[in-house]
Amino acid sequence: MANKYIVRRPIKDTVSRVIGYEILYYGENTLYGEESPGNAKTNEFAVADTIYSFLTQNTERVKGSLNFMTFTTTLLMKKVPRLFAKEDLVIQIDDSVIIHPLAMHFVQMYKKEGYRIAVNDFQFAPRYVSLIDEIDYIKLNFATMDESALHNLIEIANGMGKHCVAYNVDTEELYQLAIRLGVTELEGDAVAEKLASKAHDSSYLQSSFFQLLSAVSKEEPDIAEIEQIISTDASLTYALLRVANTVQFATRNRTTNVHQAIMNIGITQLQQWIYLLCASNDQGEVDPFFEEFLKLSFMRANFCASLLGYTKVVPISRNDAYLMGMFSTLDYLVDAPLEETLAQVAISDEIKDALLHWSGPAGALYALMISYEDADWDKVSKLCELLGIAPNMLTTLYFECMEQADEVWENVNRMAGGEE
Repeated sequence: MANKYIVRRPIKDTVSRVIGYEILYYGENTLYGEESPGNAKTNEFAVADTIYSFLTQNTERVKGSLNFMTFTTTLLMKKVPRLFAKEDLVIQIDDSVIIHPLAMHFVQMYKKEGYRIAVNDFQFAPRYVSLIDEIDYIKLNFATMDESALHNLIEIANGMGKHCVAYNVDTEELYQLAIRLGVTELEGDAVAEKLASKAHDSSYLQSSFFQLLSAVSKEEPDIAEIEQIISTDASLTYALLRVANTVQFATRNRTTNVHQAIMNIGITQLQQWIYLLCASNDQGEVDPFFEEFLKLSFMRANFCASLLGYTKVVPISRNDAYLMGMFSTLDYLVDAPLEETLAQVAISDEIKDALLHWSGPAGALYALMISYEDADWDKVSKLCELLGIAPNMLTTLYFECMEQADEVWENVNRMAGGEE
């Protein structure tokens, strides 16, 4: 039986705000939305059944964000788009739908109901132009199209008030080209790197931060050591007491000292709060620019820790796996090489080697997480076999961890806001 995976990838505007996510499906030997080998019709029904089943069980987990999803003719006819609220979905279609007489009837029906429509690999051919009034987003493959063709398409589309989404923007050159040509949204590896490079310049952390990070990262944190580090830094003390007196942690009596605050918050929440300091300004507020990036760190922390429970060949603790996922973004948040940053943190050599070199069993676990995010399905299958992890549970686990990360981020926002 073929493995089936679903992953979501961020789509950002030109100032790197996340405007939505593309949902990618892989199964039956094909990437969802691409031309299928073998019996295409059988394949399409298999895709439709898998997607329909998954979304029926997981609709709540994809609510609240704008989801770009490619729909085949069968999915359109099964009325799968109606699993989403119209404000949560962009219906993507490609040439196989456009040339299908029945499919276009359903596209027009969904458009009238208020759903937005995107076209993959748009071209100014008669069959595309005839539906231009139905289209909200035009998606262009920057990895395969030449600059002159892109320029013409984007200029005309912008003149007609259509959103132009550049995808497969995987290099700095393609990123700069997309910006220069005037796209409105971007998707790809270079887009994430651009966000990361901006985050990298955002924070210059004092040595007390690293001492505190090291102390809470130990397998058995020493409360007295943590208390001593925080107590010698006025800004850390103020921030901690502010957090401890939020609605989430407040007790009947107001928290007035560091020791009491640490005990009320707990080590896990304290780790999250300290990591949040990476992207805080002098007033303790989180720059909205970094929100999605920090959510990624919590998502990775949960995913690594959860994956560990399904393998017997990675000799690290759940706490180590959690920190491995969280620290995977540390070199983007701290203005220093990751090797130098990790040298100041008390984590195991296995975790350091995994983060720096992707080596050892922990490195394989880390690589599995990254490969799943990157939709590198061949590598995912090989790493699952190496780690003894059943591939068929990855998608459910991924979305469960995404949901947990959203909950963590809500807590983080309350911490940052100091809600009384």
